[in-house]
Amino acid sequence: MKKTILLLAALAAANAASAQKLVIKGSDTLGAKMVPQVAEAFRAVNPGVVFEIAAEGSTTGIAAITDSTAEIGMSSRRARPTEMSAALAKGVTMKPIVVSYDAMAVIVNEANPVTQLTLRQVEQIFAGDVKDWSAVGGSAGAFSIYTRNTSSGTYQDWKDLAMKKRDYAPSSQKMAGNEQIAAEVGKNPSGIGYVGIAYTHAPGVRVVGIVLKDGKVVLPAVETVHDKSYPYARPNFFYTNGEPTGLAARFIDYLLGADGQAIVAKSGFVPVSITH
Repeated sequence: MKKTILLLAALAAANAASAQKLVIKGSDTLGAKMVPQVAEAFRAVNPGVVFEIAAEGSTTGIAAITDSTAEIGMSSRRARPTEMSAALAKGVTMKPIVVSYDAMAVIVNEANPVTQLTLRQVEQIFAGDVKDWSAVGGSAGAFSIYTRNTSSGTYQDWKDLAMKKRDYAPSSQKMAGNEQIAAEVGKNPSGIGYVGIAYTHAPGVRVVGIVLKDGKVVLPAVETVHDKSYPYARPNFFYTNGEPTGLAARFIDYLLGADGQAIVAKSGFVPVSITH
């Protein structure tokens, strides 16, 4: 019996030693749903692989590649020139790889009568130029604005695409992730926020149509990302130190292949192939 226990312990130790580990850090947009689902499917055909996935914001993913604490950095935004320079100073060459596309959706509480907003109204709300729903055709009541936190790539992309790089309203409340924003808006009739397209089906929320300058109303969808009519669409990235190698390269190849991109679509994102 004792020999059997020792043998099992030895086998467990050998299996642990032979396991391959892939560390992935960064974007909550990618890391809360899509990447774990792809990782699970990858493990099903590569059972000796162990994943460590930390979804704490795009900035942390880029920093993890710079500091060599991860093999893959997830980011919903492009690395800034200052981040690229900081990486180079440490001998790290940041390589961006587009792994999916996303559309940032404006969401309101399902009880809110507002069904569409103009580009200008979206800017005014999030920048704090208007304070009350009555200013945009809603029922009287102050906006409760929910945004991502400053480490989030979505936080910066929203400023760039929706707010003409302006600062957020001082009253805005910063949330750690898409799911938290959706949860707050879902229980607050005065709430408004933005989330990735994969998070638009949360309980109690409704997506608002965006009125373009020509009067056309568009919603975030595969088709409107594909034809570039939706104004708040953006690519999502993996960053690696130079050309990916080893397990990281195998995982990225899987993600960009037919099986991986099918999971991308199933998880609510827009596959890379559809945009080409």
